[in-house]
Amino acid sequence: MMGKPDNTAATAPLRVAARRPPRSAVREWSESLIVAVLLALAIRTFVVQAFVIPSGSMLPTLQIGDYLLVDKLLYDFRPIQRGDIIVFKFPRDESRDFIKRVVGLPGETVEVQGTHVLINGRELTEPYAVYREPAALRPPEGAQVSRAVIPPGHLFVMGDNRDNSLDSRAWGLLDQAKVLGKASIIYCSLRSEAIPDDTPLPRFLYVLVHPSLLRWGRIGRLVQ
Repeated sequence: MMGKPDNTAATAPLRVAARRPPRSAVREWSESLIVAVLLALAIRTFVVQAFVIPSGSMLPTLQIGDYLLVDKLLYDFRPIQRGDIIVFKFPRDESRDFIKRVVGLPGETVEVQGTHVLINGRELTEPYAVYREPAALRPPEGAQVSRAVIPPGHLFVMGDNRDNSLDSRAWGLLDQAKVLGKASIIYCSLRSEAIPDDTPLPRFLYVLVHPSLLRWGRIGRLVQ
């Protein structure tokens, strides 16, 4: 004997999933922009930061108008080493960022006698250092640094352009806590002195119109 057919499925009302209204293009663009800005801020804060060379204190290694990327993670994995070129908060005015080369490390004895830099009593070989001025014209703060031991957590830093650099010879040792990171690569280099101050164009547009202002041979160089 056959049972009655089950018509429940036939009579049950169809359930249609509610569809979300499509997002507007403006909303999607806004959300993408917010994500991009947050990502850029995170990268700048924790990974890498751009820095431009404003002065000649690191000549000839770094030129005025060099644009650098600063590695902010490297020193989480290895200690600062002699010869590293670092960016740091200037101890006398932390609103300003400085760039110098590490010369003396914690625990070492440093001494400067004119153009001679001694670490633990032995003179450093510094092929990057340049002395441009005659001895009589050199700044007095760079001529002599008495023999001193660098305490833990501090560095002795100097610019490569030794006659035109405001560095540890003048303002003392650098607290490692002020270090932002290691200069890693030159991603752009401009002859910025050739850009007129009265140009109505933004700098990047002016450079696009005058590509000869780019120092093509410096772009992509590692900072050493």
